[in-house]
Amino acid sequence: MDHEPMLDLFDRRMRRDVPADGPGARVERSGDVVRQVGAESGWNGVVWSDLTPRTADAAIAEQVRYFTALGREFEWKLYAHDRPGDLSERLTAAGFEPGPEESVMVARVGDLATRIDLPDGVRLQPVTAPADVELLAGVHEEAFGTGAAGLRERLHAQLAAHPDTVHAVVAMAEGLPVSAARMELNPGTGFAGLWGGGTVASWRGRGIYRALIAHRARIAAERGYDYLQVDASSMSAPILARLGFVRLSTTTPFVYRP
Repeated sequence: MDHEPMLDLFDRRMRRDVPADGPGARVERSGDVVRQVGAESGWNGVVWSDLTPRTADAAIAEQVRYFTALGREFEWKLYAHDRPGDLSERLTAAGFEPGPEESVMVARVGDLATRIDLPDGVRLQPVTAPADVELLAGVHEEAFGTGAAGLRERLHAQLAAHPDTVHAVVAMAEGLPVSAARMELNPGTGFAGLWGGGTVASWRGRGIYRALIAHRARIAAERGYDYLQVDASSMSAPILARLGFVRLSTTTPFVYRP
């Protein structure tokens, strides 16, 4: 994979010209900033910017004013290659709080294995009904130790209004959900995003995570997508690299709470 052309393609399709990520969301351009305004429980934030030392502080202040007027917490999704080079320091000075850095990893769908090897007694159940959403959200809460109210609402809305933009699956063992993951399908971009891959502690290390990658790669291929993209934690990045994903950049969430 040629790094610079791929990074340019990713920035163009998944940031600068990105479609809204769910029902009720809208993408807006404000000068040299592209932002998303989410639905009531959706994601709000800046997805792309092209700033200079002269324009950066004013652009940051404008976004703070805009989302504060809406009463919305929002995220400035900062990438390591974004300009100016001190943008992270400027965001911190403006009151944003940084979260954990993640690796932006991409793979060609055609280069990925799609054979699904699951442990004995484990089966994959597609998420298509409200009860399935509850199973997935329960795994998310147990695996990550965080609430899943927003995820529940988002998935219910996507499945009801735009089921072609999401594919989610739960791994079941002995009638219980033990792992889950979803894939966000972005029509017209060629990219599908992998999100939320998590396994409960007692089932980790048995290959379920890798199986869920292969399963989603197969679905992406069937639906004509060229690339899979992941914002990978330090735990999942080495696994993804072994499977054929390449790191393009890093991304850090900078969150502003009015």
